Amino acid sequence: MVVTNTATVESNYDRKSELMAIDRSKAGIKGLVDAGLAKLPRVFVDDHLKLKLKSGPTNAIVEIPVINLGGVNNDPTRRAEIIDQIRNACQKWGFFQVVNHGIPVTTLEETLNGIRREIMIGYTNNVMNLGLTLFELLSEGLGLNPNHLKDIGCAEGLHIMGHYYPACPEPELTMGTGIHTASGFLTVLLQDQVGGLQVLHDNQWIDVTPIPGALIINLGDLLQLITNDKFISVYHRVLAKNVGPRISIATFFRTYIQPDNALRMYGPIKELLSEENPPLYKETNVVDYFKFKHVKGVEGTSALAHFKL
Repeated sequence: MVVTNTATVESNYDRKSELMAIDRSKAGIKGLVDAGLAKLPRVFVDDHLKLKLKSGPTNAIVEIPVINLGGVNNDPTRRAEIIDQIRNACQKWGFFQVVNHGIPVTTLEETLNGIRREIMIGYTNNVMNLGLTLFELLSEGLGLNPNHLKDIGCAEGLHIMGHYYPACPEPELTMGTGIHTASGFLTVLLQDQVGGLQVLHDNQWIDVTPIPGALIINLGDLLQLITNDKFISVYHRVLAKNVGPRISIATFFRTYIQPDNALRMYGPIKELLSEENPPLYKETNVVDYFKFKHVKGVEGTSALAHFKL
């Protein structure tokens, strides 16, 4: 019998070399999985995962709010109800799902099944229109003019990112995406039916159950900053799973993509402030915010703490 000294193995492990070897293969993780990967490469093993998973129990009974947008543009009474629901979700959850959002289910399915230019153009235009409606509702939920958030540029930058999570042979050793908060103002997420997304709510990790035809909305750090904590940006993560692949498409509303707005200063909205509710954050521009978050690292604590007064 050969006795292996685990400490010696760990001290000799060269993470950079393994990562470079995977990169040189040009196969990527999908290629490794397609080739019959049976053991997770060491570079992806999270040594602290057990501790992270114990940070809060998962409560399968609790669900994030699901909001029906039907009638939002042609029924004033219904619009007021939707605004109340969105306000409540933004204050308590920072996440919600929307149905009857105006984007055809066929468009969502085609977008997930193949990110091609003609499909993505149509999907992007639809998401932009949805975003404009959501920013109106968020503004009204704050007691502001419906155009307030649009007028200060919150909807002027759109960034799309596709995620492909293959089935993981050892999901207990890693995460799909680590714990983080969203950076921008608003994220619209399209996901398939595999699931895995979890939201931290009241110190519990809550599964976001996929709903056919629904879109997930989550608030970003910059929206929490400009609303002076009236609306919140919360921690979320994606679990690795032994089924898949899981495909999701995130659309981020971030003004830094537009050069003219890159240096626009953002701080707590003055109309929301008073002697009883003084500003909690200093002003910053989007470029500086993202630079700090990049240096700090995405996973872990929110970058908002750095901008607290």
